[in-house]
Amino acid sequence: MQLRAQRDQRDQQAKRAKRLTRVLVGAAAVPVMLVAAGCSSDSGSDDGKDKAAQESAASKSASPSPTVQAAAFRKLPEPCAVLPKKTLEDLAPKADSGKEGASNDTAMRSSCSWDSLDDNGVKGSQFRWLSVSMLRFESDVTRGEGDKLARDYYLKQLKDAQGAEGAKSVKTAPVSGVGDEASVVRYDLKKKEGTFKQQTVVARVENVVVTVDYNGAGLAGDKTPDADDLVKDAQKAAKEAVAAVTKANGGAGGGASSGAPSPSGTSSKSPSDSASKSSKSSSKAPAKSS
Repeated sequence: MQLRAQRDQRDQQAKRAKRLTRVLVGAAAVPVMLVAAGCSSDSGSDDGKDKAAQESAASKSASPSPTVQAAAFRKLPEPCAVLPKKTLEDLAPKADSGKEGASNDTAMRSSCSWDSLDDNGVKGSQFRWLSVSMLRFESDVTRGEGDKLARDYYLKQLKDAQGAEGAKSVKTAPVSGVGDEASVVRYDLKKKEGTFKQQTVVARVENVVVTVDYNGAGLAGDKTPDADDLVKDAQKAAKEAVAAVTKANGGAGGGASSGAPSPSGTSSKSPSDSASKSSKSSSKAPAKSS
């Protein structure tokens, strides 16, 4: 009996020891679960930060891009049709038809020229060369508004005309009533055929620059034409060309204002920079045609 009682006591003690072991193991597992829960909570916090950063980046990318005011004029007239027939008869009476200049985009740049040689035999002959070129500027976010780009080019054209190779007695004067601003550059150019009187009128109307080159000479003993008369004719042609540009765009804009905006920067460069040489090429045309 005593041995049985001792055995039963040992069995009860063993059972209590097992129960105590299970309790201790369960208690040790609780901190592990808390740590795991904490990690899960931190992970959710990072996800929230990432989402906020993404929303901020999306908000920045959706901000509006910088813009500039659209240019007033969107097209150019047919270059060989900018001058009335009567004007062509007065300025280039012996010209058959105009010769249109090459251009890969006539809505941006175009030109036309006329050659006239009135041959009077032993009495000599009168030569005239007339050219009208037009260059239109679009507004651009990086370069600026079209009218300001046009004014930069307007000033460049004047400078080119004033610095024409071989030019003598160069004079520059403003021209009123032609577009937003206009000037005439006049000079003499002596060649073996005779003395050529050159007139270059540069005018800006909104975002378009019109350049009229007109020169004349008396050849083979004929008298040299009057420079003042040639200047008046060139100014008339420039005024009609500017009117044609305005008409082609519905008649809007292009007032004859005297207050022009200040240049916004350096002279602009455009794909049609070759047009800026029109004043120089005009001085070469007479020798080539005579």
